[in-house]
Amino acid sequence: MSTPTGHDQAHDDQAHRGQTHHGHGTDHGDIDWEAMAAHLEREAELRVPFVEEAVAWLRGLLLEGGCGPGTASRLLDVGCGPGVFTVLLARGFPQAEVVAADGEPELLARVRDRAEREGVAANVTTRQAQLPDDLGELGSADLIWTSNVIHHLGDQQAALDALAQAVRPGGLLAVVERGLSPRCLPRDIGLGRPGLLSRVEAANEERFTAMREALAGHARVVEDWPAMLARAGLVPAGTRTFLTDLPAPLDTTARAHLHDRLSRARETLGEWLSPEDTSTLDTLLDDDDPQGVLRRPDAFYLTATTVHAGRA
Repeated sequence: MSTPTGHDQAHDDQAHRGQTHHGHGTDHGDIDWEAMAAHLEREAELRVPFVEEAVAWLRGLLLEGGCGPGTASRLLDVGCGPGVFTVLLARGFPQAEVVAADGEPELLARVRDRAEREGVAANVTTRQAQLPDDLGELGSADLIWTSNVIHHLGDQQAALDALAQAVRPGGLLAVVERGLSPRCLPRDIGLGRPGLLSRVEAANEERFTAMREALAGHARVVEDWPAMLARAGLVPAGTRTFLTDLPAPLDTTARAHLHDRLSRARETLGEWLSPEDTSTLDTLLDDDDPQGVLRRPDAFYLTATTVHAGRA
């Protein structure tokens, strides 16, 4: 299973097309993993400061629970993707073994390459695992981190139950889910009807619901994550939301990510958007148009990512 490494609905668009990269039994043979990995890495790298803050917060929570960050010996990154966040966990817990688990061998190879480049290969190992089937095979850990993975499993509560059983006494399960969807343009961009991104977000919620309902073993649940962690047998240890705030003007890397994100929205949300809005997206995606997202000076990137923690 690979994680979206921070909440980006573009990844859920792939799941709606039957191309989820989360390793739960879907046929992934038609995915260009080279391109997918590059997209996942670029998105995750934009959010490195959020993970650094979250890791510092989790280190403090472990200390409060009597499992000092210096004594944590094993961490799990469940649905690690290409390993951007795995490396940050390894930096935050240099004494621990950090196990990166994912269903895609192509992504696990990226994890190993990144760990080598970043000088943490000695304490990073990889494990191929299909979720949810292999949740019980990952072993125990002092900290389990899973980022935007649980919502791709049909029975979210059952997945939390399985992960909770693997948390060592005093340890934590940290679940990254929801937050606030990214914003990247003003309400009125001078094209089409104002409020485009709000309508795209509303359409994406419809698509997200359809994606969830189509999952094998889908079970509807009130997505109160602290309450779900409590039902899994953990003591809620706190919820924090972290901002990623990249003001205009954006650099080329962030612009490329926005272009990719809007392109995926254009491709996957057609049935929920009006012809006027799809036409506006076409203009925003035109590489040569001065009003396109790659060139306009008012493009920014602002999102909020929420982490829910439960203690064993």
